[in-house]
Amino acid sequence: MIWPGTGDPYKRKKTIKFLAISAIIAVSIGLGSTVIQSQLNQDNPIKFCINDRDTPYKMKVSLELIIDGLQTPIPANINAGLEEGECKRTMYTLADDGTIYVEWDEEYPFEIGHFLWMWDFPLRDMDQSKSTMYVNDKESSQFINTPLQDGYHYKGVFTTKDYDSSKDKDFLPELKN
Repeated sequence: MIWPGTGDPYKRKKTIKFLAISAIIAVSIGLGSTVIQSQLNQDNPIKFCINDRDTPYKMKVSLELIIDGLQTPIPANINAGLEEGECKRTMYTLADDGTIYVEWDEEYPFEIGHFLWMWDFPLRDMDQSKSTMYVNDKESSQFINTPLQDGYHYKGVFTTKDYDSSKDKDFLPELKN
């Protein structure tokens, strides 16, 4: 089979030249994009390890998670980097008591969503219209964009997309005395 543009030697040379130029442009754009993104994210505390950094800005908050009406534990050693060569992130846990430790070079507007993202919390599996975030027992209008403040208690109440709330209800008739 003769591919279009390759039957005639002149057209073949022109087609190959066009494909080579297109490939060079695509690779240049990809490399340029990578370089620009790495420069823009150079001081983003959400993406870096703090193992070898001096971190004078410290904060401690507590988080409680309830998913589909059930208390969900927050595991110990999330992003803690306790093993040799592991990355210690700016937001981490040491115990399974829900305490989140935050460290960085300077003050930064950390949000509860940053921790959930770093933990790989399955937020896409949650129905965000039925989920809420509470700060010191008051509902937050900012949901996962709620800023963290030292010493505050955060409570996330999430409902999964496939949650069947009817199984929580008792459909038996009430007994009358």
